[in-house]
Amino acid sequence: MEFAWLLLFVALGGLRGARGLQEVDVFPSRGGDIRDFTVAARWVYVVTGDYLYQLNHSLGLLHSLTQRGEYMASSIRFNRASEGGTSTFSVNTLAPLVERNLLFTCGALNSGYCETLNLTDITQIISGEDFELSPFVPKGISVGFVVDVNGKSYILAAAEGMNETRFGDYPKKSRIRLHNTHDGQVGKLLSAIDGRDSPEIVAHAHGVQFVDGFQIKSTIFIFSNLNYDAPKVRLLWFASKTSKTETLRSLRGATLVCCEGGKARQRLVSSSVIPGDQPVLWAGIFTDHDVTITELAVYDVSPPTEAVTYTDPDFGFKQEPWKGDVPITLRPRRVLLRHRFMTSVLAVKLNNWLIVFIGTGDGQLLKLTVDAKLQAQCLSVIWKAPDDRRVFPKMHLDPVGRKHVFVAVRDKLMRVPVSQCVQHSSLQSCWNARDPYCGWCGALTRCSFEDECPSSLWLSVPDDLSQRRMLSHSFQEDAEGKITLVVFTHLKRGGAPANFSCRFDSSVGVLGGLGYKYPECTCLLPPVIGLRVSVTLSLGEVDVTEELNLLNCSGITGAPTPLLCSQCLAAGCGWSNGACTWTRSGALNMSICQGLQTGVDSLPEIFNITPSEMSFYGKNNAVLTGRNLGHVIGVRLQGHLDCSAKEASVRRNTGASLTFHIPAGDKGRVEVCLLLPDGGCHGNASLTYLSAPVCASISPDTTWASGKRRMNITVSNLKFVNEVIHSHTDERVTFSESSDQSLQFESLAADRDPFSSTVTLRVANHTLACPTAIRYLPEPQFTDFISAPAADHLRLTIEKKSDELQMAPEDLRVKGVQGGEDYDCVITKIERSSGTDFITCVIQISSDAEITAVKIMYGSQTKVLTHFDYLKLLLLLLVVPLIVGTGVGVYCWQKRSLTARMNNLIEVLEMDIRNDIRQGFVDMQTEDSDLIENVGAIPFLDYKHFAAKIFFPEGGSLMTACLKDISQDPRKMEKQDDGCGRLAQLLREPLFLTSMVHTLEEQKSFTIQHKCTVASVLTVALHRDLGYLTEVMEQLLRAAMEQPSNGQHKMVLRRTQSIVEKVLTNWMSICLYGFLRESAGQHLYFLVSALTQQIAKGPVDSVTEKALYTLSEDWLLWQAQDFTAVKLQAVFMVGGDGQLSEPLEVEALSCDTVDQVKLKILAVFKAKFGFAYNIPLRDIRLELEQGPGVFVALEEVDRSSEVIGEVTMLNTLRHYKVPAKVTVKVLSTGCHPPLVSQSSVKDDQNFSVKYFHLIDPDVCEDQGMNPERKKLKLKEVHLTKLLSTKVAVHSYVVNLFRGIWGVGPGKAPPAIKHFFDFLDGQAARMKIADPEVLHIWKTNSLPLRFWVNILKNPQFVFDMDKSDHLDGCLSVIAQAFMDSFSLTDTKLGKHAPTNKLLYAKDIPQFKQEVKAYYNCVREQQPITTAEFKDFLLEESRKHDNEFNEPAALRELYKFIHQYFTEIEQKLEHSGAPAELKEQLKQVKNQFDGQKSCSWD
Repeated sequence: MEFAWLLLFVALGGLRGARGLQEVDVFPSRGGDIRDFTVAARWVYVVTGDYLYQLNHSLGLLHSLTQRGEYMASSIRFNRASEGGTSTFSVNTLAPLVERNLLFTCGALNSGYCETLNLTDITQIISGEDFELSPFVPKGISVGFVVDVNGKSYILAAAEGMNETRFGDYPKKSRIRLHNTHDGQVGKLLSAIDGRDSPEIVAHAHGVQFVDGFQIKSTIFIFSNLNYDAPKVRLLWFASKTSKTETLRSLRGATLVCCEGGKARQRLVSSSVIPGDQPVLWAGIFTDHDVTITELAVYDVSPPTEAVTYTDPDFGFKQEPWKGDVPITLRPRRVLLRHRFMTSVLAVKLNNWLIVFIGTGDGQLLKLTVDAKLQAQCLSVIWKAPDDRRVFPKMHLDPVGRKHVFVAVRDKLMRVPVSQCVQHSSLQSCWNARDPYCGWCGALTRCSFEDECPSSLWLSVPDDLSQRRMLSHSFQEDAEGKITLVVFTHLKRGGAPANFSCRFDSSVGVLGGLGYKYPECTCLLPPVIGLRVSVTLSLGEVDVTEELNLLNCSGITGAPTPLLCSQCLAAGCGWSNGACTWTRSGALNMSICQGLQTGVDSLPEIFNITPSEMSFYGKNNAVLTGRNLGHVIGVRLQGHLDCSAKEASVRRNTGASLTFHIPAGDKGRVEVCLLLPDGGCHGNASLTYLSAPVCASISPDTTWASGKRRMNITVSNLKFVNEVIHSHTDERVTFSESSDQSLQFESLAADRDPFSSTVTLRVANHTLACPTAIRYLPEPQFTDFISAPAADHLRLTIEKKSDELQMAPEDLRVKGVQGGEDYDCVITKIERSSGTDFITCVIQISSDAEITAVKIMYGSQTKVLTHFDYLKLLLLLLVVPLIVGTGVGVYCWQKRSLTARMNNLIEVLEMDIRNDIRQGFVDMQTEDSDLIENVGAIPFLDYKHFAAKIFFPEGGSLMTACLKDISQDPRKMEKQDDGCGRLAQLLREPLFLTSMVHTLEEQKSFTIQHKCTVASVLTVALHRDLGYLTEVMEQLLRAAMEQPSNGQHKMVLRRTQSIVEKVLTNWMSICLYGFLRESAGQHLYFLVSALTQQIAKGPVDSVTEKALYTLSEDWLLWQAQDFTAVKLQAVFMVGGDGQLSEPLEVEALSCDTVDQVKLKILAVFKAKFGFAYNIPLRDIRLELEQGPGVFVALEEVDRSSEVIGEVTMLNTLRHYKVPAKVTVKVLSTGCHPPLVSQSSVKDDQNFSVKYFHLIDPDVCEDQGMNPERKKLKLKEVHLTKLLSTKVAVHSYVVNLFRGIWGVGPGKAPPAIKHFFDFLDGQAARMKIADPEVLHIWKTNSLPLRFWVNILKNPQFVFDMDKSDHLDGCLSVIAQAFMDSFSLTDTKLGKHAPTNKLLYAKDIPQFKQEVKAYYNCVREQQPITTAEFKDFLLEESRKHDNEFNEPAALRELYKFIHQYFTEIEQKLEHSGAPAELKEQLKQVKNQFDGQKSCSWD
C-alpha cells in the first residue's frame, strides 16, 4: 500500500506536467509516523517513533539517530542499539537553540527524559537527563520552544497532564514551566528552578491540551483547548520579566470565540501567527466534536496594555486559589474560510497580500490568497495526495528563499513549492493565474518570482483579483457630446521603474491621445460608428496590445436581458434604466446584469447528476437530468473561492438530459450550473471530488500462461475504477466487485512464459499502476495419481511437480473417471514439499471402485492422468534387446571390411588439421597490427545529412522532405508554409506539447514507428530552439521515469518505446556531433578502415561475403581453400592515345575474383593519391598482360568458367593462372561485366543462373576433379582467425573506446555533463539510493542510445557504404563496448559464444575505465544553466536554416488531425486555459483551409 501511494504521489505531486516546474521533494521516514518536525538554521529535524533525522533543506538525509535501546536507570543513561532494545525514547518536543548550536529533544523514556544534541550533527549527544519537560507517556501532547526572558534563553514547556497517578503522587495536571538551556544558569541544564523556588503555571483541572505557542518581542503566547465542563479555547499571555517567577506571574488570559452567525467551534486544531507589526494578527482553525466541520478565522491577539491585577480561572501560579477573574473574550476579525476537515495552517505575508497555506484531512495543501482588507480572494490546491491522508498540524516555511512549505503526511515529509510560476508561458497566462507570487519579468520574458527578476520591471496581479481582463475600457461623454475612450491596465507595476506610454491605432489612422499616466490612457474618438482600435500599452520593455471593436453605446438596443446588459458593459458602455448608455450616467458593474430577466422563456433546472461523486481524475460521460435543457451549451463547475471555474462542453442533449465529461479537479465539493448562450448560468447542483483509487495488492500474484486464474485486487475507492488493463495484451479484462475494497478478475492468456505483466487501473482518462506485477509461469505439471479406499469413499492423491504458482483448492476442479463416467473429487488439502506437491481429494463412491483416469481442470485447461499399462512395458523390454543385438551383429560384420580404408582417410584428415592449426598459430604470432598507411581525408558527412540519418534511419521521402533544398527559394517556401506558423507557435506551449505526446502514446493504434516519426519531426520543428526542446524532453523524461508503470527503475530508457526516448537519441546526436567530428569520429574511421583492410588480407567469398579474417564467427569463411599472395603491377590508361601511367603495386590473392581485384586496385589508388578513382566499378575493365603488348580481358564469368551442374564458379586469379609481378591494365569501357556481386545477380533478369566462389555448391561432383576442394574442413580449427583479426585491430578498438569515455581536456562534453547531472538529480529526488540504478540510467541514455548506434552504423557519420560483413564485425565490437558498461560479471565457459570470449580478458580493464569515466563526469564542475543555454543556442545557430521545418510541421499535423478529438479531450481534462484550446482549433482551421499545408 505504501509503495502504491508513493507511486501515485510522484505522479500527482512530484511532477505537475509543465515546462521547468519546481518539484516536490519527499523524505520517506522509517520507524513509524512523524511525531514532530522543526526547521532551524540550515537543517530540518524530523522525529518518528523510532528515529530522529537531520535533513538539509532539500530533504536530503544528513544524519539519523535511533530512538531504541536500553535505559540504564541506575546511571540515568540511554544506550542506543542499532537493532532491538527494550526501551524507546518517544520524543514529543523538539526545541532548537541556534545561538548555542543545540537541539533539545524531550519526551518519554521510562519517565520524562531529555537529551541535548549538537544542532550541526545530531549523532553527537551532549547530555541526557531525567526531566519531565514534556509528557512522560509516548502519546502525550506538549508545546515547547525557546523564549527570551530578560536576555536569557529558556525552554518554555507546556505539557499535557495525565489522569493516572505515578509513584503514589497526585494525578498529573497540565503545567507550564521555564527550563534552563545551559549549565551556567541557576539549577544547571534543563532545571526549572528560580532561586530557591520552582515556579510553574498549573491547570486547575484535567483535560487541558496545549496546541501552539510563540514569542513576539517581549510577549509569550500560549494557546490551549479546555476539554472539561464547557469546552473552550484559551489564550494565555506572559510578559518577559526579570526572572522565571516574574515572567510566569505576569499571566493574563482570554477566551477565543468562534465563530459569528453559526454553531460554536470550541476546539482549536492548528494555528499560525501572521507576520507583521501591531496589531498582532493570528489565524486559527476551529472545530467541534465533528472534526470534519472546520473554520479558519483571523484574530487580533495583541496583549492588553492596561496594568491590572489578574487571576485566571483556569490556570494559576503553583497552588494558588482556583477562582479568578473572567477572561476577556476575543472574537474573529474575519472568518476567512469554511471548509471540510482543515487540519493545519501557515500564514505568510507577501507585500500587501496574506497567503494562508492550509492542510486538510483528505490529503491536500491549499493556498488561500487574502487581500489587505482580510477578504479571501482565491483558493487553489498546490498539492494533493492520492488518498485521504491527514496533513500534520504543523507546517513550516522554508527560510531559504521562502518559496517552499514543509508539510508532513503520516511517515513522509514533503517540501512543496508555494507556486509554479514557470508553468505560465505568456504574460496573459501569468496574469490569469491570479497568484501574487507570480509576475511577468520584462528582462527574462517569462513568469517568475519577484526576486528572480532583479533590476527589471515585474508585472503582477492587481490588488483586486476579481478583475478578469488585463485591459478594460470605458467611454466618457462630455457636455459637448465628445466621446473619450479611457483604457485602464490592471497590471500592477513592480520592480525597477519603467516608462509608461500608450498608442491608439485605428482603421482611420493613429488617434490622438489626450494623455496617459499609469495606469490609465485616454484618447478622443472620431465620429465613426463601429470603429476598430488597436490599443498598445508599453510598460518598459513589455507591450500589451488589445483589439477593441468600439460600438455606439446608444445603438445597443433591445429587450433588457442579461445578454444585452453584458454586451453593453463589455463594450465599455454603461447601463441605466434598462438601456445601454454612455458611462457618464450609467453603471459599470457586471453584477447589475444578474438581476435582469433572461430572454429564455423557462430557465433550466437540474434534477440529478450521475455520478455525483468521482475521483479527482474526473469522470467521462456523466449524465445530467433536468428540465428545460434544450438551450444549454455547457456545464460550469466551481468550488467556493476557486480562482477560476471549469467548464465542460455538452456532448449530447435531449432536452431532458445531457451528457458531459466531468473534468479533473481537486478534492472537495463544487457547485454546478448550466450555461446559456446569453452568458447566464442557471440551475443548482453539487458534485464531490474524492481521492483516487489506490491499488494495494494483487493476490495471487502468479498465474499460468494459459490464463483464466481468478485474481483479487485490493483497492481503495473501488467504485471509481473503469477498467483493469494487462500490459502484455490489448484484450479487455472483465472484473466484478467482490467487496467494497476488492475486485475480482481472471488473468488473460499469454503466448510466452516466464515474464511479468503489469496491471493498471483505468480511472477516467488516467491509468494507475498496481505495485505488484503478475508473474506468468509455465503450466502446472501433474505427473501421477494414487487411489486409496476409505470407509465410504475413495481418496485420490495427485502428484504435481513443485512450482511457484502456489495453487489453492479454489484454483482446481478434479474429476475421477470410472467406467466412462466422471465423478467429482472434492479437494481437502494441498501439501507442498521440495520437489513434489500432493493434492488430496475425496470421491463419494464405493471404496472398491477402480479409477482409471483423473481429469484436472484449472483455468481453461483440462489435464488427464491415466495409469500406465505394465504389460506393454514388459513386452517392450523383451523386444528392444533383440533389435539391438541384430544391429550389433551387422555392425561387426561390416567393420572388418571398412577398417583399412578408414585408417587411410584418418591419416590424411589428421595431416590437414595439423597444417591448418599450425598456420593459425603462425598467423597469431606474426600478425601485424599496423594496417593503416594512408586513409586520405576523412569523409565526414555534413551535419544536415548526419542528423537526417539519425532522425530517419529508414530514409525515404520524409527524410528528403525535411532536408532543406538549397535550390528552393526561401521566400517562396516561407510564403508557401505560412499556414504552419500557428502550429509552430502552439508547439511552444509546454502544456499543449506534453498533453499531445501523452495523448498519442495512449492510443492503441499509435505504433513504435509512429512514435519515432513524431519524435523526429518534433526535433526538426524545434531545432531552432534547442533550449526549449531540452526542457520539454527533461519534463517528459521525469514523467516517464516516475510513472507507476516504471516501478522497475533499472528498465528505464532501455528501449525506444516512447516518443521522449527517441527524442533523447536525437538530442544526444545533435549535441555530440561536434565531439564526434573533433575526437571520436577519427578513431571510428581508423577502426573501420583497419577492419576493411584486415578482412581483405585473406579470402573473401564474393557471393556470401564471408571471410577468413573476421571478428564474427557467423561471417567466418572456414571452408576456404589454400591461397597465395599475388603481387600485381596495375597501370591506368591516361590520355586518349593509349599512354599508360606508372605502375602501382597491388597485393591480391590467388583466390580473388576479378571484381575483388578491381576493388583492391582502387583502394591502393586512393591510398596513394588521396582521392578516389572517379569511374564506377562496373565501368572498369581489367586486361592481363600475357606477352609484350599482348593483353587478355579478365571477366567474372566467361566461357572458361567452371560449371558444376547448373552452378557456375566465378573466375579467380588462380583460374587465369596469373603469375606474380604481372602487369594488369585498368581501363574504362561502356560494357558492363556480366556479374558484379551476388546481390546484383539476384536483381538481374537471368536470375535462374547460379554462381559460387569459395563455398562449394551442394551438388554432386566427380571426386577425381579438384581434390583440394574435397578436403575436410572443420570450423573450429579456423576460430584462431577471429583472434588474429582481433589482435590486428585491437589498438584501434582501444583508441576508439578511450576516445569515447576519456575525459579531456579536463571535462566531458557539455551535453553529457548536463544530462548526467540531470539523472543524478532525478535519482536524488526519487530517493533512489541504489548506485546501480544510476549507472544503468547513464548507460542506457548515452552508450546504449547513442554510441552503439554510431559504432554499428559508421555510414551515419561518413560518406561510405557498409557491407553486411563489416556490420557483423562492428556488432562484435559494439557488444564488447556495452559489456564494458555492465555491472555483472559473467562467467564464460567453453560453450560461450565466441563474440563474448573474444574480448573476455579485456572487459575487466574496460569496466574500470568506465567507472573512472562516470566518476570523473560526476566530479566535474557543474555546468551552469546559463552556460548550457549558451551552448544550445550556439548549436541551434550553427545549424540554422538546415532543415525544412514546414515539412516537419505538416507531417506532425497528420497525427494531430488523426487524434484531434483525443488531444482536445486531454487538454480539457488537464485544465488547459481556454485560449490554448482555442489556439488548437485555430491551427486545425488553418490547416484544413489552406492548400499550402495539405497532404494526400
